[in-house]
Amino acid sequence: MFFALDGFLFAGWVVRIPAIKQQTGASTSTLGLALLGVSAGAVITMMLTGRLCRRYGSHAVTVACGVLLPLSIALPAQTHSALSLGLVLLVFGAAYGGMNVAMNSAAVDLVAELRRPVMPSFHAAFSLGGMVGAGLGGLVAGGLSASTHLFLLAGIGLLVTAFAGPALLRHRPARTAPEAHTPQRQPQRKLDPRARRIVVLFGVIALCTAYGEGALADWGALHLEQDLDAHPGLAAAGYALFALTMTIGRLTGTLLLERLGQTRTLVLGGSVAAAGMLLGALAPTVWLALAGFAVTGLGLANIFPVAVGRAGELAGPSGVAAASTLGYGGMLLGPPAIGFLADWFSLPMALTTVALLAAAAAALGYGARNATHA
Repeated sequence: MFFALDGFLFAGWVVRIPAIKQQTGASTSTLGLALLGVSAGAVITMMLTGRLCRRYGSHAVTVACGVLLPLSIALPAQTHSALSLGLVLLVFGAAYGGMNVAMNSAAVDLVAELRRPVMPSFHAAFSLGGMVGAGLGGLVAGGLSASTHLFLLAGIGLLVTAFAGPALLRHRPARTAPEAHTPQRQPQRKLDPRARRIVVLFGVIALCTAYGEGALADWGALHLEQDLDAHPGLAAAGYALFALTMTIGRLTGTLLLERLGQTRTLVLGGSVAAAGMLLGALAPTVWLALAGFAVTGLGLANIFPVAVGRAGELAGPSGVAAASTLGYGGMLLGPPAIGFLADWFSLPMALTTVALLAAAAAALGYGARNATHA
């Protein structure tokens, strides 16, 4: 439920970006700088969240962030300049980053207990929440102001946390038990240099794919509306379709990992995402672009969960925090990079960088074959 809530709130925000761009009067490049606030806030808090998880437990930190994230989502619609938008997005990003590290740390513990690669299933819940949030946003985009919409999302988020939080707090992670599996599952143990390099490698793979997820979230709707003259509701549906195919990919991710192994899953996913994003960015019609978004979602689906899960296996919450920080560095670089490239060239050309980094993730996944189990 917390993974789904995270995706639901994030998608609800991103589908209102065109309206908030108009409200603030920001140019494409200044909007990119303002959007940097989300990723900057997330990256700043991620390493701190890893330490908080070790001290207070990932369950308690997840619930705390489940309160902060809904409270912060209502803020962007109250701004009227790019500067104030960027400042409030720092707060939203801090809550979003904390939630991601805490809930992924809790999920890594459960994956270890189950002894099955079920990490994609948790991320499927995130994508499902994103699909619902984007779909709902598309339906109400023409009838509700951004302020009213985001305020309602804040209320829904607080209700979900009030319902799910007590159940999570009643349970302690099993990873502290004496029978916790594998020597890798001891985050207090100092990592040797090789393990540290592996964590960094998977963090870079996460970076390449988070760049793509962030690009489609921040710029997908604007590309469809501005470059292909899509209706605002149809433009919002672009991210919903991307989230739908990512959900499908992640729901089948456990089976895929068991059949193909980590290396082939990473290489196949990166290659498919690269092809899909080239179509999504350069297609001359809305429907072809939407098809490209759908293929990209399938390709990217399991790369981030595999990368973060592997880092968590090696180093516990610290590994999750390190890989997530590097991963969301992709989101940190993405918004301003695409904004400036769009001003210099065009938004479609700027979005082709997503395909380049997806191909890089495939190459790195193949290079990491000796560090994975398959």
